[in-house]
Amino acid sequence: MPSSFAMPLLDRIRQLVAIPSVSSVSPQFDQSNRPVIDRLAEWLDDAGFAVRIEPLPGRPDKANLIATLGRGPGGLVLAGHTDTVPFDAGRWQHDPFAGTVADERIYGLGTADMKAFLALALEAARSFHARELQQPLVILATADEESGMDGARALAAAGQPLGRHALIGEPTGLKPVRMHKGILMEAIRLKGRSGHSSNPALGVSALEGMHALIGELLRWRAELQTRYRNPLFEVEVPTLNLGHIHGGDNPNRICADCELHIDIRPLPGMCLDDLRAELHGRLGQFLTDSALELSFTPLFEGVEALDTPAAAAIVRATEALTGAPAGVVGFGTEGPYLNALGMDTVILGPGSIDCAHQPDEFLPLAAIPPTLDLLRALIDRFCVCAA
Repeated sequence: MPSSFAMPLLDRIRQLVAIPSVSSVSPQFDQSNRPVIDRLAEWLDDAGFAVRIEPLPGRPDKANLIATLGRGPGGLVLAGHTDTVPFDAGRWQHDPFAGTVADERIYGLGTADMKAFLALALEAARSFHARELQQPLVILATADEESGMDGARALAAAGQPLGRHALIGEPTGLKPVRMHKGILMEAIRLKGRSGHSSNPALGVSALEGMHALIGELLRWRAELQTRYRNPLFEVEVPTLNLGHIHGGDNPNRICADCELHIDIRPLPGMCLDDLRAELHGRLGQFLTDSALELSFTPLFEGVEALDTPAAAAIVRATEALTGAPAGVVGFGTEGPYLNALGMDTVILGPGSIDCAHQPDEFLPLAAIPPTLDLLRALIDRFCVCAA
């Protein structure tokens, strides 16, 4: 790595990694991302960007950052999230907040997923001046991607256009991705009636009802996998996972309550609202003549599948620059929310998803120079040379 940028860049990565910003659906683990946002805002302001910090509605401890260099209606958005997942400190060989450099890697929570990318985006942008840009460059840093996509949801709800082309720097090994599956998670609850286990007529077993309902869910899954298929994906069908179940309180009482949590990963072309309506309607019909009471609770709103057109300029540009065809991944991103704002979005960043959410998460130092070259080429293509 050239010494002209190695130390300042690595120091910025270390500073971001050193700031805890876990987001979690469990309140005991959840933390603010504002210190990360504030540090980025300082650097971007010094680099000549116009910086806006937008707290999430009702959440002053969580915020998105939108930093713009240049002016115009189009341009390029380089996006990343500022939060990390919780971590198991005892399983790390390196301090998760130190940004330790060893074995030609930089280790730390968020090095791959994905604080380091925000430092790389800033480093690439420092090669340009606002007066050179025909279209704006936007660096976007979001909140709570790991727990509920709340930052991206707030952006989509505001409906404010940010640019025409977008790149989210999730770890893809520097190979472009234009499609991924969606995510739907739902709690299904059955309420019956308790009674003494010596006489089944005294109650209505929610646990037995859930057993039957699981059979119906598996039949529905088989039907979905017959109706929908995309051979571009490693798992080419939509999946439905039975992830968690709890019911009853004692072996000598008829179970009055049972709750099942499911995870569905739909393919592009499957709308979450339609899928949820089909789920509710099918299970409701299955229990029409039952004495059980059925209810549903979304565990979070869900994430639509990403499907950026193969002919989109950002797709073609990243394919040309990397020499790799735009592919697909199984994990979800904020891409659908950016697409909903009128952008064409590609997922492309350094590092591997295989080490994300794992102890001793790392970014190879060898991935830094090609990432900077790629980002500078994209800024030149969509901001400097843009018509």
